[in-house]
Amino acid sequence: MSDQAKPRKARHAATLADVGREAGVSAMAASTVLNGARTSTRISDETRQRILAAADKLQYRPNATARGLAERRLNTIGLATTLSGNELNQYFLEVFNGVIEAAAAAGQNTTVFAMPDWQQVGSRLPAICDGRIDGLILLAPLINPDDAAQLPDHTPFVAIHANHAMPGVGNVASDEEAGAHAMVAHMLSLGHRRVLHLAGPNTSSGAQRRIDGFRRAHAEAGLTVNPGQILHSDYSASSGRRVLTEWLERHRGQPMPEAIFAANDAVALGCIDILAGLGLRVPQDVSVVGFDDTLLARTTRLATVRQPLRDMGHQAVSLLMQAIEAKHRGQPARQATEVLLPTELVPGQTLSAPPADTVLIP
Repeated sequence: MSDQAKPRKARHAATLADVGREAGVSAMAASTVLNGARTSTRISDETRQRILAAADKLQYRPNATARGLAERRLNTIGLATTLSGNELNQYFLEVFNGVIEAAAAAGQNTTVFAMPDWQQVGSRLPAICDGRIDGLILLAPLINPDDAAQLPDHTPFVAIHANHAMPGVGNVASDEEAGAHAMVAHMLSLGHRRVLHLAGPNTSSGAQRRIDGFRRAHAEAGLTVNPGQILHSDYSASSGRRVLTEWLERHRGQPMPEAIFAANDAVALGCIDILAGLGLRVPQDVSVVGFDDTLLARTTRLATVRQPLRDMGHQAVSLLMQAIEAKHRGQPARQATEVLLPTELVPGQTLSAPPADTVLIP
């Protein structure tokens, strides 16, 4: 066998004991210097230089996990959420960008924990909080008050868009009711009267806040919202396509809605897909607006309500780092903070005045 064909001999990572032997000192002395312990001042400069030279020669790298355990700090935070289905979750990506930006600026690593759902959190979240992270951000957690009481108290938590208030858990949210109200009021001011709302799940408090904004805008305009104007989806494009298709089939030959206010951008784009398949133009025949202002919405120039998703990620990391620092110093936990950020209208190209003539459902 040629030299080139010989397998490479495995080389183990250098340990403190290896560095100590190379420098002619104990592993404890090597650890004292390389880990920056206070007692390192008792070691002579000559010995310190030998240890540093030995570490450099052996390409010693500190064990971050071991150091973290010793310091009771891993400099790693977690982000837990539910990711399911075959669609790319634009909402998650926007928030995640904000989280990792803020975490990196704070010298923190970020670990993502994807769960199938928020059921049985009493067993799942303690398994995540097993010492591998210093704190955890819960993204859009559907956790009821009883389950929230089971959250482990040895790990700080912060939520983004929590469905219910959780004791001791700070929450970052956007003013969804105000955003929905502003968008629907704008649609009504353009002359729209038949507005269909494809809302989120009926178990979602965020979906209910958007419904409240939808209703308030109509009430202020002196209009009544009929039960059939509000449908429920699950925040996915596929759900938007399915719900709108079923509604259109039930109302064949009747006047088409002049506008659709969707629960989020994904649902809005699903609706546009169905309308295009029927030969209907957006916004000439039907206006469609979304909620979130995700990358896909910006790419397609969708009219939508902007939630400051990236900033929400920043804010959540800031709150979590405050809680982690307080716990590390043995200080009492602060009262849970509620941060409410404003929303903003994005006009886009999918919203205009209603058509002059009534469009019938094909």
